[in-house]
Amino acid sequence: MLKGKTVVVGVCGGIAAYKMANCVSKLMKLHADVHVVMTKNATNFITPTTFETLTGNKCLIDTFDRNFQFHVAHVSLGKKADVMLISPATANVIGKLANGIADDMLTTTTMAMRCKIIVAPAMNTAMYHNQIVQHNISKLVKFGFEVIKPDSGYLACGDTGDGKMPDEEVLIDHVLQEIAYNKDMVGKKVIISAGPTQEPMDPVRYISNHSTGKMGYELATAAARRGAEVTLVSGKTNLKAPAFVRMVNVVSAQDMFDVFEAEFEKNDIVIKAAAVADYRPKNVAGEKIKKKDSDMSIELERNPDIIKYMGENRKEGQFLCGFSMETENMIENSKAKLLKKNIDMIVANNLKQAGAGFGTDTNIVTIITANEQKQLEQMTKEQVANKLLDEILQQMK
Repeated sequence: MLKGKTVVVGVCGGIAAYKMANCVSKLMKLHADVHVVMTKNATNFITPTTFETLTGNKCLIDTFDRNFQFHVAHVSLGKKADVMLISPATANVIGKLANGIADDMLTTTTMAMRCKIIVAPAMNTAMYHNQIVQHNISKLVKFGFEVIKPDSGYLACGDTGDGKMPDEEVLIDHVLQEIAYNKDMVGKKVIISAGPTQEPMDPVRYISNHSTGKMGYELATAAARRGAEVTLVSGKTNLKAPAFVRMVNVVSAQDMFDVFEAEFEKNDIVIKAAAVADYRPKNVAGEKIKKKDSDMSIELERNPDIIKYMGENRKEGQFLCGFSMETENMIENSKAKLLKKNIDMIVANNLKQAGAGFGTDTNIVTIITANEQKQLEQMTKEQVANKLLDEILQQMK
């Protein structure tokens, strides 16, 4: 995902420095070119050899190190870096950067950066809330730095409170948000539905389906990383909420419909990827389930049709996309839905096809519009998400 991208990681002298080995490893697995710059104090917590082994690049510490290829190291990194991440960022280094002090390799390299600089403060909670530190953090934000709010929890010093370095996944999410994709969706507002709905039969049981929400979550993640303002309306899943996405959690199809009814017109792109149950038990609140011998019969009624509502209430310039999951006559049924629902695109897949459908990390889809259809080969759902967004942007031109 980060092939061809250069990430410079600055490691300061805090106890959380040892955690950065795992962060650097994850960046390498994403195929980034990673360069680590450490303060001398950081070497008390983790050795430069660790980072050199992980990255294959020399770890820079001493501004006047003579054992390097002939170039001005801090300047050359400043030119080639796509993003810089400083973590854990100590009060000392934050203060230096906020006031233009460059007296070691890390601060000197930072001053030479031309890219986005992301800072993750990590320190004792009293230090973090010190007025001087907070003032310096606000100065960094004013100067264009991105500052990640620290977590709250049990700290190495024994105190409990703000100041804990965020999980490595949070740091990676901020890097990916900055450089993973071109920002071709800046200014676009996107609402996406994902996951299954649950239609209660009684206080114990409900009607649902096998949807895991993976496709919708990948679409939300991809759109956000491409610069869109994204709202994800999700049924109950076991998935981690995507970073930089506004989450609205729902349970039933009626819940999901209510959100779309309230927010539909605010968005430029609407994608209905949720596997909404078509029916729900009738009069659940006071319902008595009808039994006949050992069989159980339930009176059902239709859920609101979200796609139909979208098509009937679309605003000018709005792009509507739905999903069609079929077990037979996939193309014919999907084309019929496209026309009947008055939407711009429908993404069809066959649930019986290996590598497609619910619960898989891959998908095989056919993109259908009024004028053409494109069948995509099997690929990861992340890749499918970006292909779909490419197509939507092309159709909107």
